[in-house]
Amino acid sequence: MQQPLIMTPGPTYIHEEVRNALSQSITNPDLDPKFYTFYKETCETIQELFNTKNEVLILSGEAILGLEAACASLIEPGDKVLCIDNGIFGNGFGDFAKMYGAEVVYFQSDYRSAVDVEKLEEFLKDQHDFKIATLVHCETPSGITNPINLICPMLKKYNIITVVDSVSAIGGEPLETDKWQIDILLGGTQKCLSAPPGLTLLSISQYAWDKILNRKIPIAGFYCNLSQWKNWYEEKWFPYTQPISDIYGLKAALDRLLREESYLERHKKIAEAVRKSLVYAGLALYPLDGFSNTVTTINIPKGVTYQQIFDTMLKEHKVMIAGAFGFLKNKVIRIGHMGENCYEEKLYITLKALDKVLRKFDIHLKGELHKLFVSFL
Repeated sequence: MQQPLIMTPGPTYIHEEVRNALSQSITNPDLDPKFYTFYKETCETIQELFNTKNEVLILSGEAILGLEAACASLIEPGDKVLCIDNGIFGNGFGDFAKMYGAEVVYFQSDYRSAVDVEKLEEFLKDQHDFKIATLVHCETPSGITNPINLICPMLKKYNIITVVDSVSAIGGEPLETDKWQIDILLGGTQKCLSAPPGLTLLSISQYAWDKILNRKIPIAGFYCNLSQWKNWYEEKWFPYTQPISDIYGLKAALDRLLREESYLERHKKIAEAVRKSLVYAGLALYPLDGFSNTVTTINIPKGVTYQQIFDTMLKEHKVMIAGAFGFLKNKVIRIGHMGENCYEEKLYITLKALDKVLRKFDIHLKGELHKLFVSFL
C-alpha cells in the first residue's frame, strides 16, 4: 500500500537516518553513565540550534507538556500573567496559566496579522506589573510568525519572565534565544526537526530558574515540575525513565538539520514561492502579514469544502494536507513546508495535486499551481 505524502504542519516526514537511529539498541538510562553523557550532548546540540547558553532539557511528552510545565513551575496562585493573544494557540496559553491560579490579562491583537508591537508597547506603559508573559512564535493554525525579537526585549524592560512557544518555528525561522532575552523557550520534535512526536525541548534562563527554585508555594505535581531537573547531570539522576529511542532519533534529526548551513534560507525560499504561486493563481491567504516560513494557511474558495479537498487529495493523489480547528475549522486548508517536507519536489507534487483537485470542483485558477511555484523559486 502506497504511503501518503504527509504535507501537514507537523508531524512531518522522517528521514531514513532518523529511522535508523530509532532502531539502535537501548540501555538502562538510569544506570548507564554513557547515556547521561549522550543526553547532555544532545542538549548541547539543542543549545546550538536555539543560540543559547541557557540550560536545555528534553522532556518525555509532546510539546504541550513543556507549555504546561512552564506554567506549573513558574506560576503561583494570584500571579499576574500577560497572555499575548493573536491566535488559537496564543489565546490557549491563558487557559494553562489559569489552571495554576494565575490572574490572566489578555493583550489581543488582530488574528490575521502578526502581533502589533507598537500597540503592545503602548499597553505596557500603563500595564506592566506582570510576573510572566506568554506568547507564540509561530501561530500554526493561521500561518503567522510573530516578531518575538522585538516583543521579548520589550517585556524584559519590565522584568517580565518571557515564555515562548516556538514549536512550529524552531528550525524554520531565525531564533536568537539569548539575544532576544527569552526566559523559557518551548519546542517539539515533530515539526521542523522532523523527528517523531513525543518529546519537548526547552531552554531555561537563570532568571527563570531563580523564580522556579525560590517559590513561596511548592509546585503542584511531579511530571510538570521543572525543579526536579535541577542538577540532574551532577547527580546522575533523571526524574523518570528516559525514552531512549526517541532521543536517539532526535539527535540524528538535529545533526541532519545542522549539517545544512542554509536550512533557514531554504525554508524562507520555499515558503515565499508557495505563497506567490497561490496568490498569483487567485487564491487568498488567511494571514494579511507576518507570513510563516513553515506553514501556509489558505482560505477555502467558495464552491468546495475542506472535507472534499482533503478526501480527494488523499484518495486520488496520496497527498495529505491539513485543515484547522477552532474558529478556523472548515474555513482554511494548511500546507506544511517544514523540515523534511520543505523541499522543492515535495511542494511541486503537493501543489500539482491541489491544482487538480480544485479544478475538479470547478475552482477557477489563473495558472497551474505547481508550474507557478517553480517559476517563483
